[in-house]
Amino acid sequence: MLRKSIIGRKVGMSQIFDEEGKAVPVTIIEAGPCYVVQKKTLERDGYAALQVGFQDVREDRLSKPKGGHFKKDKVKPLRFLKEMRLDEAELNNYNVGEEIKVDIFNPGESVNVQGISKGKGYAGSIKKDGAHRGPKTHGSRYHRGPGSLGAVAAARVFKGRKLPGRMGGERVTVQNLQVVKVDSDNNLLLVRGAVPGPRKGLLIIKDSLQ
Repeated sequence: MLRKSIIGRKVGMSQIFDEEGKAVPVTIIEAGPCYVVQKKTLERDGYAALQVGFQDVREDRLSKPKGGHFKKDKVKPLRFLKEMRLDEAELNNYNVGEEIKVDIFNPGESVNVQGISKGKGYAGSIKKDGAHRGPKTHGSRYHRGPGSLGAVAAARVFKGRKLPGRMGGERVTVQNLQVVKVDSDNNLLLVRGAVPGPRKGLLIIKDSLQ
């Protein structure tokens, strides 16, 4: 089976109504059109992948190395570049400069959506890791701290200890989201449920392996 993937941007959330009149929460994604910029082969690069570009950009907005990369294969300048891992045999189904549109997906299919989660800034262990707080009564003066680090003799903090720190801004993949609607004319993909990241955040949509 040929793997399907595309780059997109998160537009926002909305809802549509199914045939029974029930509200279905959906995320609207501007998916593609994308263009094949380069084919990486096992023989030349050590792995098989498809380099795909998304969103037009003026040539003077690119660095000279990146601009030369597009000129080499006579592909128009694109703002974002991502690599999609494929089998060596699947690369033969694509050509450099070929357009990939949202109509590669169909309603009812399951997809995995990958993006960068919203940054929450510095957060304590209760908000960040779901730790329990201390008692509010009986003279307790310790409520939201991280508690004992459990390192008395070792005199160091053990790896994996949940402590306050930076929260969010991580790569997150939500699996098996159902495609509800495909709007080929406006390059829109509607998937059921929420996807990671803020509005206008970059997303990679791939078909689910089930």
